[in-house]
Amino acid sequence: MLKLYIGNKNYSSWSMRPWVLLKQAGIPFEEINIRFDSFDAHSEFRKQIGSVNPASKVPVLDDDGLLVWDTLAIAEYLAERFPDKQLWPQSVAARARARSICAEMHSGFGALRSACPMNIEADLADAGRLIWRDQPAVRADVARIVAMWSELLQTYHGPMLFGEFGTADAFFAPVCMRLKSYALPVPAAITDYIQRLSALPGVKAWIDGALAENDFRDFEEPYRLQR
Repeated sequence: MLKLYIGNKNYSSWSMRPWVLLKQAGIPFEEINIRFDSFDAHSEFRKQIGSVNPASKVPVLDDDGLLVWDTLAIAEYLAERFPDKQLWPQSVAARARARSICAEMHSGFGALRSACPMNIEADLADAGRLIWRDQPAVRADVARIVAMWSELLQTYHGPMLFGEFGTADAFFAPVCMRLKSYALPVPAAITDYIQRLSALPGVKAWIDGALAENDFRDFEEPYRLQR
């Protein structure tokens, strides 16, 4: 059986992507959770994940000893390994577009990532209002996301970005969590997409797991001193 090494569900946006992709696609896997303690070279987290991934990061997919890390690499491997699951759109044009936006997510939106670290269980609306007021780069990132999603939902007629659930939705699931936690203002159609995505069994299972962790990590929470 596949094994997927992940970090804390409440905080680890990178881990969320392949986990949700596997779960929602109905691909069996074993979850191996390595708790965040810190990210310095001598932390227990680094020791554990470093024995699996030389980059010392999550997520990592283990397929009978074949190790694949980096979310894009994992997504492409799963698409090849399970072609019947149709993790990418079927048309060449839609598939190219989906890969493009996943690559954009993978390398971009740095302002949103930095200012609004993923924290599923927290209500960070007050922090979100200040971030929205004071950080134009965050507003620009959100504007790009809104434009992208709006066009895709209209072009492919929803309910997901390319019609049916796929890799692109899994890649943007952590963004949906950020927009919710920080209550960043988006149009109604985008809010509706976030609600539909959050209600998918695979996404809901991740959210439920995050809410059940009760594992406060102060270095992951710049806006709260305690839970």
